[in-house]
Amino acid sequence: MIATHDLRKTFKSRKGAVEAVAGVDLDVKKGEIFGFLGPNGAGKTTTLRMLSTLLPPTSGQATVAGFDLLHDSAKVRYEIGYVSQEGSSAPEIPGRTELVMQGRLYGMTKARAEQRAAELIAALELADCADRPTRTFSGGQKRRLDIGIGLMHLPQLLFLDEPTTGLDPQSRARMWDEVRKLRDIGTTVFLTTHYLEEADALCDRIAIIDHGKIVALGTPDALKRQVAGDVVVVGTDNASDRVLQLLRGESFVREATAGDGVVRLYVDRGETAMPQIIRALDAEGIVLSSLSLNRPSLDDVFLHQTGRSLRDAA
Repeated sequence: MIATHDLRKTFKSRKGAVEAVAGVDLDVKKGEIFGFLGPNGAGKTTTLRMLSTLLPPTSGQATVAGFDLLHDSAKVRYEIGYVSQEGSSAPEIPGRTELVMQGRLYGMTKARAEQRAAELIAALELADCADRPTRTFSGGQKRRLDIGIGLMHLPQLLFLDEPTTGLDPQSRARMWDEVRKLRDIGTTVFLTTHYLEEADALCDRIAIIDHGKIVALGTPDALKRQVAGDVVVVGTDNASDRVLQLLRGESFVREATAGDGVVRLYVDRGETAMPQIIRALDAEGIVLSSLSLNRPSLDDVFLHQTGRSLRDAA
């Protein structure tokens, strides 16, 4: 559904050229939910805007929905839907009218546009508010309407840019259900996010981008398996460097990093490593402020690839 090779975007500024996207290679399969994960400013939205024809690439090649991004951009636009971070509804217009208008812009007859709008209103559970101005919608209702506008013309591929930013936990969980339903009916979904839990829960495959470059690509489970074993997080009061030096040479520690007041130890078996860690610190008179055992997460993948936490970078 999407194939890119060495896709780049450079912006000019007073301080010189800034390469926002620095050679991205992607291969998104038909019918999957593909996640684009990274901190703010990493190049997620710039890449998405290039793929949706809103921003011309500086160089590189790409095909989207079977059409060349540069030479067949009008055909690409007909086959895709796009939901921006800001949304696309006008506050004074009823949701149903927005949907019908979108269908008409894509060449539907009035009768077909009204029929399709009714289908989406039912599917997205907007019947209670569809005929009210969108300024009266809740945050979750607005985001569901935005998705409806993007789906109005039955696109093969839907781009979702940070679809749950600003939503409360209940609305976010509901939005996840809507995205899964899209996959179930065969729609390919390309979503950007900086929420680790969202990418892990929703996506069939994930690309992690940092400073305009892909640093990891694969299924969530495969990416987490790259960081084998368990992660023990040791918190101390102003002694992280000392703890790092003390523990990194222990036989049960495969890798160790320090930052933000904690030490992360990558070990094969956390349940046997933790008593040894406690004994070693106690012998040196180092007082623990916290100690936790975790399975590897996508944040650990990002940390492993870049040397810093994605949570902190985001």
